[in-house]
Amino acid sequence: MKTRIVMILAVLAAAATLVIGCAPAKGGGTQAAAAQAGTKWASNVHIVFFPGGPQGGVFAVNVYNGAKQAAEDIGAKVDYVWSDWDPQKMIQQFREAMATKPDGIAVMGHPGDEAFDPLIKQAEEQGIIVTSDNTPLPKAQAMYASKGFGYVGADLYQAGWDLATRAVQQFHLQAGDRALVWGLLSQPTRGLRTKGAIDALKKLGLTVDYIEIDPATNADPAAGAPTFAGYASSHPDVKLVITDHGGLTATAETYLKAAGKKPGQIIVAGFDMSPATVKAIQGGWTQLVIDQQEWLQGYLPILQIALTKVYGFSGLNINTGAGFVDKNNVDFIAPLAEKNIR
Repeated sequence: MKTRIVMILAVLAAAATLVIGCAPAKGGGTQAAAAQAGTKWASNVHIVFFPGGPQGGVFAVNVYNGAKQAAEDIGAKVDYVWSDWDPQKMIQQFREAMATKPDGIAVMGHPGDEAFDPLIKQAEEQGIIVTSDNTPLPKAQAMYASKGFGYVGADLYQAGWDLATRAVQQFHLQAGDRALVWGLLSQPTRGLRTKGAIDALKKLGLTVDYIEIDPATNADPAAGAPTFAGYASSHPDVKLVITDHGGLTATAETYLKAAGKKPGQIIVAGFDMSPATVKAIQGGWTQLVIDQQEWLQGYLPILQIALTKVYGFSGLNINTGAGFVDKNNVDFIAPLAEKNIR
């Protein structure tokens, strides 16, 4: 994967170098000269990057590894800001990031357009390039795409819909069967993935229960074990659980054991690969996962900001969440998951 990305990067850099004389870059002649001087073509670019979750946490560590690799490949200076998946913390940290006057800020869009857009407007007015990953900010992207605001991540509603539909079909569930969706409906844009899963299950005729992921479980998924055990005890007929959170998906074995369940007694479908999720699939605790390729959600926003700063490229829109992992292909993914690349 790294070799392929570096090759793409080299082609983009070479192509942009060819046109630099007829299309002035946003970063000016100094940035362009640095790009032509060697492989560390973005060595003068300073970026603040939000990996989203707690430092070292599931999903966030993959995003961080992707961003770190991009920084090493192109020479950018990157500061990392950890947010514990807390939208309010992301807003405050964005204010603090602006004060450092970086060339660009890569955010996760969990707070939503209403909360983020006034601050993004301020950043853009100060000449700071902003882009998002994992969760889109559609209004900001529409406004600032020409200035490098892109999106790297899944189509959230469609991803939720696709996972739910695939789970029902693959495991032969029937109308009237009970399913639980454990998600984040309260978050304006991030919650679209949860909504997509619920809508699909209802359309297929299943009885759907919903639990909002509380802040403690959002930050530390193991804290949700009593919640799951309580639900499973009071709903012994539940056949499918969809966990709309990479950390919760990685903790499926813990939840099922807390509820006194054996592998396969409840079908578990969720999002995002990790070493724990690989083991859960191999052990029969988890049956189906959408792989968001979160490493790319780190690598490509760094590349986006550098390409905009140095060469004046506009925002890229990239869907990273189209693939499924189950027992049939997990062994191929496993070595990459162990390295926190997939």
